[in-house]
Amino acid sequence: MIPPHPPRHDGRLPLSRLLREGSRSVIAVWNRNAFRAGHIETRILSRPLLVMNAPAMIADAFIAQAPAFERKSPQMRHALEPLLGDGLFISDGLVWKRRRPQVQRVTHPARLDALVPVMTAVAEEWQEDWAARPDGAVLDALAEMGRFAAEVIARTLFGAALGRQAAGQVVAAFAEYQALIGNTDLLSLLGLPDFLPRWRPPRAGAAARRIQAVVDALIARILAGEGESSLIAAMAQGGEGGPMERAGFRNEAITLFMAGHETTANTLAWCWFLLSEDAEAEAAVAEESRRVLGGRAAALADIPALPWARAVVEEALRLYPPVPLLAREA
Repeated sequence: MIPPHPPRHDGRLPLSRLLREGSRSVIAVWNRNAFRAGHIETRILSRPLLVMNAPAMIADAFIAQAPAFERKSPQMRHALEPLLGDGLFISDGLVWKRRRPQVQRVTHPARLDALVPVMTAVAEEWQEDWAARPDGAVLDALAEMGRFAAEVIARTLFGAALGRQAAGQVVAAFAEYQALIGNTDLLSLLGLPDFLPRWRPPRAGAAARRIQAVVDALIARILAGEGESSLIAAMAQGGEGGPMERAGFRNEAITLFMAGHETTANTLAWCWFLLSEDAEAEAAVAEESRRVLGGRAAALADIPALPWARAVVEEALRLYPPVPLLAREA
């Protein structure tokens, strides 16, 4: 089985096709050599681009020389600022330095023990729902995983009761916003300055405002003491950098939702697709699950005993990374 992939082309695409393909996929624009080279130097219109694939170069840019490369790309900033404000995904400088410890404190892997029960509860609900479907029913794996991941993220961010109310509203508005925002920023490629306004469809602004209104209302209830323990409630306790301002809560909550929802949904959907194409691997994962879990739900402590399941996820990430490119502006 050869996993599906965009067609590989040789040489450089004409500018019109490059911009057309780039607006649909950040992968389809690269030629065959780009998937083998340690780095690529190129130019699109007036903007020079350096693409780094080699691990040592990536470490140099993101760690050794992080202060020189902390600024996110113009496309990321202009596409996401209406939705995320100054959230970590697009912020830099003092805002990023102040916020990152506050967010990291509540999303650190050490907190997984507290989050796994929520994930398990949602997984069991989804399993019961699927089991109740008639034999032969067809499921859209990506849509199901999108709803599943959104439910987990909403409940962990806002608590079970509040999250259950919010998930559907946020997911619908987020899907609309994402469909309306493009992958390219033509003004930046032309070398024009950041302060020039970028055109966005009015519906994109309306979708962003719907998400912000839902999240603002939930945060107000959490800060007023309603609801159970949640990541937002933990962030409200302050810590390094002091308490976060209300707008910061909202922006970081939406950033966490965006970062953890579609990425996880895409990865899980690809896992199911790849397993459906490889009967041997599918049988191995099923046997491992029966042997280790015996029909019960998995706990965090079970992960080391599930190497096949982990390998499937890692192979899906290798073939179909949900974030295939991280762009920075020197």
